[in-house]
Amino acid sequence: VCLCHSSEAPPYSERRALGNTGLALSRNLSIQTQETPNPKSLKFLPGKPVLGSGTQDFPSPSSAGSSSLARELFEIEGVKSVFFGPDFITVTKMDEDVEWTDIKRHVLDAISKFFESGDPISTGAVHSESTLSEDDDDVVSMIKELLDTRIRPTVQEDGGDVIFKGFENGTVKLKLVGSCTGCPSSTVTLKNGIQNMLQFYIPEVDNVEQVEDEVDEINSKVFEEVERKLQE
Repeated sequence: VCLCHSSEAPPYSERRALGNTGLALSRNLSIQTQETPNPKSLKFLPGKPVLGSGTQDFPSPSSAGSSSLARELFEIEGVKSVFFGPDFITVTKMDEDVEWTDIKRHVLDAISKFFESGDPISTGAVHSESTLSEDDDDVVSMIKELLDTRIRPTVQEDGGDVIFKGFENGTVKLKLVGSCTGCPSSTVTLKNGIQNMLQFYIPEVDNVEQVEDEVDEINSKVFEEVERKLQE
């Protein structure tokens, strides 16, 4: 993901049939789609709150236990990960060579049916603003405030999010989620966008590096192995 705004596609509504598939959206729901800087990720905006505030990342099917919608989206062939934002859903596909056409129509149908059901979007923990701790020094407090006020809103516009994971020896550790994951421009964003901004306001910041949770690394390796076997 990059610190820039994505192009927006025309609204997708129930008044526009999905080709010859027969799929349609509910009368009260009009879903827009937006491209993101990551060609493997597409952002879906249902025109109503998703989480309302905060974000939630589902990097693999095993992480989707708290959300029936996320589980439903993972049932769609070609879907690699799912991400919920305040008012959007980002879906990332497995391979850039896989066409969005079939994936998108099934995603639109799943989102439409979910919002018709009235079920809660998720019962799991949501990542909201970076929590300030009594143990945080002034530098860490400033980093968290800058992330929440200047950086995260812009990254969320592109269908992703940035999570603060620590600050040690001048290095800010961040986890990139949503459309940021595997994005070709994520390294450029991290260094030229986020790092430059943090260094401009906070001289104590020397470097910014991307980190992953241990469980995410394990899930990623397992997923890649399964994907490799399917391609053989």
